[in-house]
Amino acid sequence: MKFDKLSADIIGCAIEVHKHLGPGLLESTYQKCLFQELRLKRISAVTEYPIAVEYKGIALNAGFRIDILVENKLIIEVKSVEKIHIVHEAQVLTYMKFANIPTALLINFNVTTLKNGLKRFVN
Repeated sequence: MKFDKLSADIIGCAIEVHKHLGPGLLESTYQKCLFQELRLKRISAVTEYPIAVEYKGIALNAGFRIDILVENKLIIEVKSVEKIHIVHEAQVLTYMKFANIPTALLINFNVTTLKNGLKRFVN
């Protein structure tokens, strides 16, 4: 599977985090370490980026937060679960819609090989 440069760079950062930490930790730990790795690679990102829900033309703060927003054009949703479920994918697609961001990576760090925990979304 071929990725754009930004996605490939982020996946490289995620692999580095997974290589150092392995599976079995909390999502918040992976999120903080991945954010730090992005900073080390000089990739612009913010954590816990708030997004509003648009309901009948009104933007409402409903408490949604993107785990990591990279360069205002790619969402990273961090998981540490036994298995990615459809609801996790739906969450990413919803964030993409509400934030109007065309690309996302769903990364599950609770796997023995990180490539088995990666899913890319393009809208």
